[in-house]
Amino acid sequence: MARKTGSHSEITGPRVRAAALRLFARHGFAAVSMRQIAAEVGVQAGALYLYTPDKETLLFELLHEHMVDLISAWDAIEAGGGPEERLERFVRFHIRHNLARLDAVFLSYMELRSLGPGNFRTIEGLRRDYENRLEAILQEGTALGVFSVPEGRITAFALIAMLTGVTTWFREGGRLSRDRVGDLYWAMVRRAVSA
Repeated sequence: MARKTGSHSEITGPRVRAAALRLFARHGFAAVSMRQIAAEVGVQAGALYLYTPDKETLLFELLHEHMVDLISAWDAIEAGGGPEERLERFVRFHIRHNLARLDAVFLSYMELRSLGPGNFRTIEGLRRDYENRLEAILQEGTALGVFSVPEGRITAFALIAMLTGVTTWFREGGRLSRDRVGDLYWAMVRRAVSA
């Protein structure tokens, strides 16, 4: 079947990924069919296979893109300052970055289980890479006597879970602004690490 007029890979490919992200986040990976994604984009179901070999690959690419974007964005601002300053920067960054990507964050936590073993290992490796960045800040701060953290790895897990949890309750236009949420969470994290 011929491609629809105006259907170009540089336009349709991103539309396919955006539709899949939205549908997977709203209905769950298992409940969404390739036909539903195609209908959302406005192409024939068979046309999706020009952009992805299968539904799991599409999910993997969304999760991979999210993690690579998260790590790259953090790496772009991480350098400089002592451990307390970097920890505060991490707290505010993690909240701000994830609040702008609610569907991607939801998928990253809820649909990781839908990946096959190889894809799962890749995403798990990227998550570990990100967690390692926070753990390194905590370990440096502990070594310098700035923090009191008995187990850096577990503390990193706990802090990331707490910070990511903001995405489940924060609503734009609500009582608290993003900046105020950042202030409150930074105060909680400081107390948690005894900074």
